[in-house]
Amino acid sequence: MALLIRDQEPENLDGASGKPEPWVIDRLQFKRDYAGYLDRRRTHLYVQDMASGEVTQITSGDYDDSQPAWNPDSTLIAFSSNRTEEPDANSNRDIWVVSAGSPDAGGTLLQVTTNPGSDSSPAWSPDGDFITYVTVTEPDLIWYATGHLGISPAAGGSARVLTSRLDRNVGSPQFAPSGDDILFILEDSGERHLASIDRSGERFERVIEGNISLRDFSMNADGDVATLIGDATQPTEVFFGAGRNLQQLTFTNLKFLDSRQLAEVENVQFESADGTEIEGFIYKPPGFNENFRYPTLLRIHGGPVSQYDFNFNFDAQLFAANGYVVVMTNPRGSSGYGQDFSRQLWASWGVKDFEDVMAGVDYAIDAGYADPARLGVGGWSYGGILTNYVITKSDRFAGAITGASEVLYRSNYGHDHYQLQWEKELGLPWETPENWERISPFNDVANVVTPTLIMGGEHDWNVPILNSEQLYQALKRLGLDTQLVVYPDEHHGIRRPSFVLDRYERYLDWYDRHVK
Repeated sequence: MALLIRDQEPENLDGASGKPEPWVIDRLQFKRDYAGYLDRRRTHLYVQDMASGEVTQITSGDYDDSQPAWNPDSTLIAFSSNRTEEPDANSNRDIWVVSAGSPDAGGTLLQVTTNPGSDSSPAWSPDGDFITYVTVTEPDLIWYATGHLGISPAAGGSARVLTSRLDRNVGSPQFAPSGDDILFILEDSGERHLASIDRSGERFERVIEGNISLRDFSMNADGDVATLIGDATQPTEVFFGAGRNLQQLTFTNLKFLDSRQLAEVENVQFESADGTEIEGFIYKPPGFNENFRYPTLLRIHGGPVSQYDFNFNFDAQLFAANGYVVVMTNPRGSSGYGQDFSRQLWASWGVKDFEDVMAGVDYAIDAGYADPARLGVGGWSYGGILTNYVITKSDRFAGAITGASEVLYRSNYGHDHYQLQWEKELGLPWETPENWERISPFNDVANVVTPTLIMGGEHDWNVPILNSEQLYQALKRLGLDTQLVVYPDEHHGIRRPSFVLDRYERYLDWYDRHVK
């Protein structure tokens, strides 16, 4: 069995009990959400003999290793690792192969790929001669770059990109049992499908498609697929079968669904201010009356490079069940629509994406669904960031909720864990301060008139609570109706069940008081 184990802290190695020691930091990338301060302890690959229980360390060095994958005869392990001279200074990850029987001190490491970008999720061909993987070939585009499907001889050599013409993100590649085709998850225009392509990159097929969100899959030796599929009205369940002939195996949510009235979900397309077509979803309350205009919530996804899709959206269903129309759009910057669509956000946050989400609100008003006098807005992570742009640029909203958001970007440099990404997109803050200040919503905070609930996790080092505190301080100083909610010991995502419930209750209370 392959294991990933992080190096132990020194006091655990020698058995010393201990008084607290200071963090001594010498890394360029020295923080990570959920991990805290980063020292020189690394995560390495180990193998455990299942018969004897003996554990052998296979990799070592000042590098982190991840995503181990056994070859068909269980003698080699492929894995992903950044083994450049300064791993913290770039986003490189290559595919490496190591013998499962001996540590790499013996020189058994083989570098399979040499792409400057990120190569990840390795999977072996049935004959063990090839490895497929997800590859990012334009690392300077950071999160706006498309993840393609790559293939390389397992012994190293000429690697090829198979899906460049698709211009869509792929994930979780696996060879079919024949070895002729590679199956993978394809993200496309609000949908997530299972697709396949042959080794030449010429024969592409959508194996399982439709208005669905396919989240994961595995195959048996006959090529039958077990997968997780959900849609707008059914949470994810397990399906099994060959190709499109799938049988639903689990009905985990049947009792829940039978006892609830769900929103009617409409998939819509509309034009933004400059004519760009934008896709979105509108959730209508149960018993929707087309002759009545409803209080309406614009909910914005995180990322920014992600998408709303046909997956069951609990938040939207909750709001709809409480009498709201919910507008969810995939503005520019979203994934699923090609790299050019995503990269239009580059160093220009809160411009085109602001226009796109506002066009979604106008669509709902023009369709007769939304009451223009009762509008709310909100989101988490980048959804909260774009909410901050909305309330600094528009006075149309009666209530806003911004969660885990940013407002003053230069203050995040060295405080969050995005040092590399900030530098790539905006430059060094002391060399190009104008790039940072131009897009900081904090500089327009005097324009805000919307009552705003601000939320975040105490220990969020992805989008630090510092931002929420700054926004709260400014809005409070301006005399606006605002409140700051900080969840103790929580990070970027709120996980403790009591806090999850608390957040939903506060969502509804704030919107009911200010929007409904």
